[in-house]
Amino acid sequence: MTQRPKNWAGNLVFRAERVDRPSSLQQLRSLISRSARVRVLGSGHSFNDIADSPGTLVSLDGLPQGVDIDTGSATVKVAGSVRYAELGRRLHAKGYAVPNLASLPHISVAGSCATATHGSGEGNGNLATSVSAVEMVTADGDVVVLSRAGDGDRFDGAVVALGALGAVVSLTLDIVPAFDVRQYVFEGLPVEVLDDHFGDVVSSAYSVSLFTDWRTSRINQVWVKQRLDEAGGSPVAPDLFGATPAEAPRHPVPGVSAVHCTEQMGVPGPWFERLPHFRADFTPSSGEELQSEYMVPRRHAVEALHALEGLRDRIAPVLQISEIRTIASDEQWLSPAYGRETVAFHFTWIKDYPAVLPVLGLIEERLAPFEPRPHWGKLFTMPPGTLRSRYERLPDFRRLARRYDPSAKFANEFVATYVLDDS
Repeated sequence: MTQRPKNWAGNLVFRAERVDRPSSLQQLRSLISRSARVRVLGSGHSFNDIADSPGTLVSLDGLPQGVDIDTGSATVKVAGSVRYAELGRRLHAKGYAVPNLASLPHISVAGSCATATHGSGEGNGNLATSVSAVEMVTADGDVVVLSRAGDGDRFDGAVVALGALGAVVSLTLDIVPAFDVRQYVFEGLPVEVLDDHFGDVVSSAYSVSLFTDWRTSRINQVWVKQRLDEAGGSPVAPDLFGATPAEAPRHPVPGVSAVHCTEQMGVPGPWFERLPHFRADFTPSSGEELQSEYMVPRRHAVEALHALEGLRDRIAPVLQISEIRTIASDEQWLSPAYGRETVAFHFTWIKDYPAVLPVLGLIEERLAPFEPRPHWGKLFTMPPGTLRSRYERLPDFRRLARRYDPSAKFANEFVATYVLDDS
């Protein structure tokens, strides 16, 4: 019997017995039109069943991997299965960039945008905020294009869509001139500094990430990514509110070799080789980890941090590392940063779901006063009704889904439960 496909972490076996890989747009349209249930599988870097389907799973890897730059409009049209690593390399070769990247460059552009995946930076929105047009194959096999310029408010519902509107075959992204970045790591930031200086720390550079293992009253590491064109060529300060510069390259997880991390120690390099935490030439195998992430309003950052500190003795034993990042507000209906400046608390767990599960419940309980929104593609235990109540435009999204997928062909149990159910 053929082994069923798994997600990247290996914690989920998909119900579909195989993954179909059409080699042309026409083949994809035909496959979708004759399928009763279908989901598109991206790079598989999700930790729940958001991409699962009891029907047909489709990979777009067999379609042409186009990356077409339009210098006149400062945009790039990207095929649905292109990874950010490839996009970055090809954009930079032509003198362009996208404003931000996630920590791992191996994820697909379309899948990342569909779930509002993000990097870090006070002024940086999630990756989907760069999208200006979406081309997708809908339930009846038609090709539909929605754009920011032509579809207004409806477009805001079509980008972060969790795969529920159709199979995204290309995205058009806004691009900017290429830029260089220097990356520094600081160690041992006292947590109490953040009470009065959280904003100063996270705005100290273009992109800033705080890493903690929740074992002590210190932030283990602060990763500071400085744009050279914004810094005027000046390096960052020799210390950061009591945190000291690392003496050698670091991995976010204590004790792990930094060989696969992007270059540090203030060495300048192109944006696509510094904004991610991990190198593009390091291809992850099945991840020995689980992940969760909760987004809360930026104004509650310090309160939320202290709420989680009260769970140190429960979090630390099942944790590899936790990352704290900031994300700019956006207007995309299903984005966890919709309508609010956001701080994200990310958790990389050991691969032991029974041990992690009760800790997720405790975290959600402590963060409840701040109305957290979990990352769509990661583990959480939040009741469906609670999650749905956090998205005021959800009724509008349901209407959009009925328009493009009236029989819910692209829905699955996850989408039906957390998005389409209006009970």
